[in-house]
Amino acid sequence: MDERNVLVNRVALVTGGSRGIGRAVAQALAGAGAAVAVNYRNRQDEAAATVAEIERAGGAAIAVRADVAVRAEVEAMTERVESELGPVDVLVNNAGIATIRGVDDITEEDFDQTLAVNLKSAFLCTQAVLPGMRKRGWGRIVNVSSIAARGAGGIGVHYNASKAGLEGLTRGYAARLAADGITVNAIEPGLIDTEMAVPLKESGVADRLPVGRIGTPDEIGQAVLMMIGNGFLTGQTVAVNGGGSFL
Repeated sequence: MDERNVLVNRVALVTGGSRGIGRAVAQALAGAGAAVAVNYRNRQDEAAATVAEIERAGGAAIAVRADVAVRAEVEAMTERVESELGPVDVLVNNAGIATIRGVDDITEEDFDQTLAVNLKSAFLCTQAVLPGMRKRGWGRIVNVSSIAARGAGGIGVHYNASKAGLEGLTRGYAARLAADGITVNAIEPGLIDTEMAVPLKESGVADRLPVGRIGTPDEIGQAVLMMIGNGFLTGQTVAVNGGGSFL
């Protein structure tokens, strides 16, 4: 696979694309030739900076604000992307929150908000782009999960549930969309050097990983690009965790 042009003439939408893993994924897709829509909810300046970086590198991108846990905003976002860039060929459901809560501290509001942002948003965005992907007979969907989907994690049970649900959503869509030329996979990052991981970094967990360090957002971007470039890969969750599965 030639990663420099595998997505030429394709349009990609990355939710939560203004920073961290989302920004790295957006840059990787742009580097492979895609025109990229960078979704954000509150971080307008950072989304604009991500777009500017892509444009400086010779790519095409726009920033699109939307709360992807709200159907009306998702539909408006999709319409704008289609109007300015074209129909969405690649969807990366990356938007998420990670509010640390102990078992005795978590509230119903915490639980509902986490599932809405981390899980419901993937459902809404997928449903919004499916008609176009089906019409063209080609689509790639990647959901950004977490090691917390299959382990205890350090965030809380609400986060565990949202990411485990995301992997179930991945398998369900993959089984039903393969015949339409659409692949659906999940990426399961371990500890990655982002703002969200700061509390966990301070715990010294990196010292216990076989590779002896935490991951970088760019390494997740590379893994997402690999998934998108492989039309025979669907319904899978790929763990990118520095050997953390061996612990």
